[in-house]
Amino acid sequence: MSENSKAKKNSSMSWKYSNALESIEHISISPVYKLFIGGKFVNPISKKYFHSSNPANEKKLAKIALAGKSDVNKAVLAAKSAYDNIWEKIDPKERGKYLFRIARLIQEKSRELAIIESLDGGKPIRESRDIDIPLAAAHFFYYAGWADKLDYAFPGRKASSIGVAGQIIPWNFPLLMAAWKIAPALASGNTVVLKPAESTPLTALKLAEIIQEADLPAGVVNIITGDGTTGELLVNNPNVDKIAFTGSTKVGKMIINSLAATKKKYSLELGGKAANIICEDAAIDQAVEGIINSIFFNQGHVCCAGSRLYVQESISNQIISKLHSRMDHLILGDPLDKNTDIGAINSKAQLKRIKMYLDIGKKDGGEIYQSKHSIPKKGYWCAPTLFTDISQSHRIVQEEIFGPVLAIQSFRTIDEVIAKANNSPYGLSGGVWTDKGSKIFQVSKKIRAGVIWANTFNKFDPTSPFGGYKESGIGREGGLEGLSPYVNIVNRN
Repeated sequence: MSENSKAKKNSSMSWKYSNALESIEHISISPVYKLFIGGKFVNPISKKYFHSSNPANEKKLAKIALAGKSDVNKAVLAAKSAYDNIWEKIDPKERGKYLFRIARLIQEKSRELAIIESLDGGKPIRESRDIDIPLAAAHFFYYAGWADKLDYAFPGRKASSIGVAGQIIPWNFPLLMAAWKIAPALASGNTVVLKPAESTPLTALKLAEIIQEADLPAGVVNIITGDGTTGELLVNNPNVDKIAFTGSTKVGKMIINSLAATKKKYSLELGGKAANIICEDAAIDQAVEGIINSIFFNQGHVCCAGSRLYVQESISNQIISKLHSRMDHLILGDPLDKNTDIGAINSKAQLKRIKMYLDIGKKDGGEIYQSKHSIPKKGYWCAPTLFTDISQSHRIVQEEIFGPVLAIQSFRTIDEVIAKANNSPYGLSGGVWTDKGSKIFQVSKKIRAGVIWANTFNKFDPTSPFGGYKESGIGREGGLEGLSPYVNIVNRN
């Protein structure tokens, strides 16, 4: 064999990793989960249940209670009673202690929580273990520190709690989204009724067990499971004083319409279609890895995923070539395998939506490239996909897909790419890759998005606010700004 032939053969070879499955022997999932109301797990008055399943193999994990109108009323009244009689009156330092206790218990149970998050949601264990669970604990730690310092949070003004907060969270970051909402609400002196997503309720219910173990006063946090009807009942309950919602823009608009004639406060974190901008002076390999991280490692199941990629014309062929190679070497498979890069799509319905957009992209003339992966026969899977030869008017550029689908366009000048990035109904996040600090400031100041990352992507910290503009939502979560949606503020006399 010639040296050239050997080199070609070696270049086509890739490492084959042995399985490194996370053990599930030590985790505890009950066959049936009730509603968590008034500090106890109680049977649903509706007597209805649904199943939560593992999207990687379609096996049922547990039977989950479905809260009806009477259940929602019961949970809200428990929260109102706890607010009026306990939580509003308690010493703020004591509130902080409870939050610290919850944070420590999340840390202690982090391995179990990470495994359940991956089983229920389909995301790789590395993401659950290294990102989701540590950040959930960090948010409780952070807001525990604010519980007795609200007078310093808003200088010259006085902050007071609102009352009962109805909170609805999505399926992509179940425990983290629960922490984002519950922690600032409790630190501000409010009580909570939380509804997790129908397809990923398990870690929220495990959080209920942690709340019990932390001896949080009964009714301060109530967790009710159900479908969209349950969420609608929570939004429209007259004893709820504030609504916090993370989810689709369509549902967010429905919530705004429902609350228009009421005095309820609300904060909404909605859809996104983030622009990820790669300039010709960027560190190419670092940028490629950032692209992969922004859209494929999380299966595109992130509202701030960098699903619109803009590459400067002089390096576009190089970037696309490197992306093809990198995509082909990602590992798609069992979410509990520590080698896995790409896990399962969360549900059959979501996979159907992604496939619909793949068909739309091809029908509209886009050139599709899908990574060369063997797709498991069981479960819901989609290989990493990118489209080229597309324009701003294509639906796959304008509409949120929420899957591992990347739309690539080129640009020549910074003014051109800023105009393209802003040509979207969304404004949640974005990214820019360049070695010029001045260019970072030029781009970040002109893009209408709540968060702009520079030479990285999808980095979060509990001290930093997160939220969007336009159809990406109203209000902020995280940081000092994350307290504002949960307090009434008046000027001091």
